[in-house]
Amino acid sequence: MDIEELKKFGIDGPDEGIFIIVLCSKWCRSCKLFTTILEQIRDEGIIKLKIVDIGESSKLAQELKINAIPALIIFKDGKLLNKNIKLYGELIVNKGITIGSFNEEILKEIINQI
Repeated sequence: MDIEELKKFGIDGPDEGIFIIVLCSKWCRSCKLFTTILEQIRDEGIIKLKIVDIGESSKLAQELKINAIPALIIFKDGKLLNKNIKLYGELIVNKGITIGSFNEEILKEIINQI
């Protein structure tokens, strides 16, 4: 998947750098805490970020086989990240997608490995 394909889901993103889509829900407390950390990282200029309510973009979740939130969809230079990232011996990012909430330290380590 690339940035152009996201347009069919109503999502625009940059062709360069790290772009992260967060699939979350307004009712999810973990999602709110998680997105706050990601917004701080975005404000530092490290990433570009799009927060999407899963209820409004369920087709994107279906296409990427995402069945839990929060979920990160990570793009680098306009393409879905095509690598896995392991931290502490555990697979955290599987071909550009990670599910679950992480603290700031782990998020920054994920971003450093992109």
